[in-house]
Amino acid sequence: MKNVYVVRHCKADGQEPDARLTELGNQQAENIANFFLGKDIDFIISSPFERAYRTIAPLADQIGVEVVLDDRLAERVLSSKNHPDWQDMLRKTFDDLDICFEGGESSNTAMSRAIRVIMEVLNSENKNIVLVSHGNLISLLLKHFDDRIGFKEWESLSNPDVFHLTFSGENKPNIHRIWAE
Repeated sequence: MKNVYVVRHCKADGQEPDARLTELGNQQAENIANFFLGKDIDFIISSPFERAYRTIAPLADQIGVEVVLDDRLAERVLSSKNHPDWQDMLRKTFDDLDICFEGGESSNTAMSRAIRVIMEVLNSENKNIVLVSHGNLISLLLKHFDDRIGFKEWESLSNPDVFHLTFSGENKPNIHRIWAE
């Protein structure tokens, strides 16, 4: 059996790749570290975005596990342009997984890169993995395993958030939300 803990980053100052955690976000990262102590975490992989890395750094420091940064866990780009109706655009991408806005990436494309990371960790020797990413990409990753997940579930995500995916020999996990703020 493999456990993959999918973590959405803590509260941050913005959406840019170098956006830092807020003061509250830093405290949340300490809480996340305490939450995972005793779960025998043996591998940590994270989006290279500052807010994702800083979310899991306290745990990595406490248990002595290096954080592997992976560009495939970066947030999904909806469009290269700012749109006031971006939430409506995002909603459409949950209904049509192939829709792609200018300069952006389709849901299927983003989902595929996240799933490749999951498949790699499942084929590794590691048993208890923490994966840190961003809300939109996480909701797409979860949707891959449970098609009922969509825009409404994305809206209900918190910062931070944690889902426990339990894989018992097959590639379809049991999914449990085990944290919500």
